[in-house]
Amino acid sequence: MDTQTGGTEHAVLHARTGWMARCVAGGVPIADFVEVTSSIERWKDWCAAWSARAAIHEGIGRDALAAGRGLSAGQHLSTAASCYHFGKFLFCEYPEEMRAAHEKAVECRTLALPHLSPAGERVEIPFEGKHLFANLRRPAAAGPLPVVILIPGMDSTKEEFHNAEQLFLDRGMATLSLDGPGQGEAEYDFPIRHDYEVPCGVVMDWIAARSDLDGGRIGLSGASMGGYYVPRVAAFDKRVKAAIANGGAFNVLNNFDQRPQTLKEAYRLRTHSATVAEAREKTAAFDLEGIARHVTCPIMIIGAMADRITSYRDAERLAREVSGPVELLLLEGANHVAHNRGHMFKTQAADWMAAQLGAG
Repeated sequence: MDTQTGGTEHAVLHARTGWMARCVAGGVPIADFVEVTSSIERWKDWCAAWSARAAIHEGIGRDALAAGRGLSAGQHLSTAASCYHFGKFLFCEYPEEMRAAHEKAVECRTLALPHLSPAGERVEIPFEGKHLFANLRRPAAAGPLPVVILIPGMDSTKEEFHNAEQLFLDRGMATLSLDGPGQGEAEYDFPIRHDYEVPCGVVMDWIAARSDLDGGRIGLSGASMGGYYVPRVAAFDKRVKAAIANGGAFNVLNNFDQRPQTLKEAYRLRTHSATVAEAREKTAAFDLEGIARHVTCPIMIIGAMADRITSYRDAERLAREVSGPVELLLLEGANHVAHNRGHMFKTQAADWMAAQLGAG
């Protein structure tokens, strides 16, 4: 990351211009984004700067917790978790510093969960001799409740999903924000995998065993790599009653070379590869060819027409090839997963999911 323009490295310039909408959607105050990114010139300082800002929010949250002000504590600790998360999410060249920030993000969000409205809990789901970790939140309504599984992408984690959770919670659905293989807390134990129906099937078994959740009313929502996983799981597991796929590739390899180096490094790390070239080879299996036609549940597909990560043509192809009812939203001027056009799809998608699952 040593290429510079006017003294500022390209990776930092890209972050300043391209990541604001996502960071704000993920819980970072806009003033923090502007101040922190404006203070950085070198990519290697990225995580430290964000961790310093996160520590301010964490301190306020811990003070509120000690004073018995739970609601304020939950809010500040969730903000701290978001700032720690965006410090680590693409900081793959510095794995020790990245992991330290990640552990702080998990710690702060876990502390926040019991004090949110509605409250949440951290859960552990056994998987292949280890565990997958998730955050479960439920509205106050009597159960068993329909539940939406929120699936991260290549560089997102469950700690980024506070605002996304709230959209579904406000409409009577429980949310399970999941770190699957290669994602978040599971990125150290497992590489990311193309056949997400395997871990997600175990998660749905876990849901079905709970009396407070309705295993017959499960929805999926995923963006970026999660937008590839959602139709993949829906094709193989008919327990999925409705699905939202945002910005997912139909064929990941076809979209690989256009991606920025920071994201390619994330592929390297989370596929447990030695090089980006090795990671690229592993993406060949991430392909919905011959699979999409098996999606029979209702699906909402969102494509961002100014997306430089994944072509919106992949959303169009997915919409053509699935066999069930389709809602296709193509958003003009939207960047990757359309955070800069959130008003055009986020509440609409949550309303659509609530209708499909019979919530509220």
